[in-house]
Amino acid sequence: MCKIRVKNFGPIKEGYQGNDGWLDVKKVTVFIGNQGSGKSTVAKLISSFMWLEKALIRGDWKVPLSNQKFIELIEFHRLQDYLQPNTEIEYEGAIYHLKLVGSSNISKKTIEAHRLNNSTVNLPKIMYVPAERNFLSSIENINKVSNLIVGSLKDYSVEFRNAQTAHKGKTVDLPINKTKVVYDPKDDENYIEFEGKRLKLSHASSGFHSIVPLHWVTKYLIDFVMQSEKKLLQALSPDQTVRRNNELKELNILELDEKTLRAREKKINEKYVCKYFVNIVEEPEQNLFPTSQRLLLNSLLAFNTGDNILVMTTHSPYLINYLTLAVKAEMVKAKLNTENSKMKLAGIVSPESTLSAENLVIYELDEKDGSIKLLPDYKGLPSDENLLNSGLEDSNELFAQLQEIEMGWR
Repeated sequence: MCKIRVKNFGPIKEGYQGNDGWLDVKKVTVFIGNQGSGKSTVAKLISSFMWLEKALIRGDWKVPLSNQKFIELIEFHRLQDYLQPNTEIEYEGAIYHLKLVGSSNISKKTIEAHRLNNSTVNLPKIMYVPAERNFLSSIENINKVSNLIVGSLKDYSVEFRNAQTAHKGKTVDLPINKTKVVYDPKDDENYIEFEGKRLKLSHASSGFHSIVPLHWVTKYLIDFVMQSEKKLLQALSPDQTVRRNNELKELNILELDEKTLRAREKKINEKYVCKYFVNIVEEPEQNLFPTSQRLLLNSLLAFNTGDNILVMTTHSPYLINYLTLAVKAEMVKAKLNTENSKMKLAGIVSPESTLSAENLVIYELDEKDGSIKLLPDYKGLPSDENLLNSGLEDSNELFAQLQEIEMGWR
């Protein structure tokens, strides 16, 4: 797992006050808060610095980064205007410690990197899922306007296209309403299938516009990282292929024994293949009814096996409650010893979607003071006293006030 520390960047001011300011990125990491509180800002920084560490390991980028390269890194997520003279950003992954350094002059800030160790490490396939993903499925012939898309949505549109072509003509089950999605290459269209009927995805409801790209691309990328090493190496970019081949050629002139040669080759290959998936999702609940939010969340948790990581931003109190169900289900699952009780549990939360408490962390961001707090737990379960539930309590309080006004007129 990795961790990140952020201060004075966009809406983030003092940042997290615990753990010396370090936010731990666990197997499931959630950011909640009002608009403008910095949820997506932190998620985008996690995505950027995870990607940078991978690029350094592969040799795609070199350190120290120039100011131009650093700006290029954060421009991808349109964060360049968030940089301030007193901004502090640090990231620590499995291999590198990365730190923003430089004077108060923004144009001189750059990234220093300290290599923590020389051990081999599995590389991630990182996918940032923007809230604008609905655009990809809400209009017809998206591929004809793909050159107009930029940044994270551009990357996501490429993976959406890859998911289409990988499953062309084959239906993919969706987690809601017993529906499926299929890409028909004959007319270059996506279709929703339900009850024996077929409907163009672009003509479907907004909930399907949100869930189809998210679910489809997630499934595709999970399948992608589970491929053999040979296939993953074949999928490298031309530049990465050239660099890998050059590294392998250098081994041949060292006159190594067979065992050492194979070990060195293995270490080189590990630098270039992605073995697990980091899914960073903005507002997975977007346009979804509460029960559909639960089904989607359970599917995302089921995908989140092995070393995979799920990071989410959300405004939905339902998602927090459904995460609580997943944690409680994991606690209950460990105690079950009859098939009947296991079947009852599966009717609430499938065994693949349960979640251990130590693998979940939820952070609350405050748009008023730019702070970040850790949501406490009660006996391992996320606390009910969170910002999202407070919003529901506020509406109850306002209703009570209306009743008082009404009584005063009698």
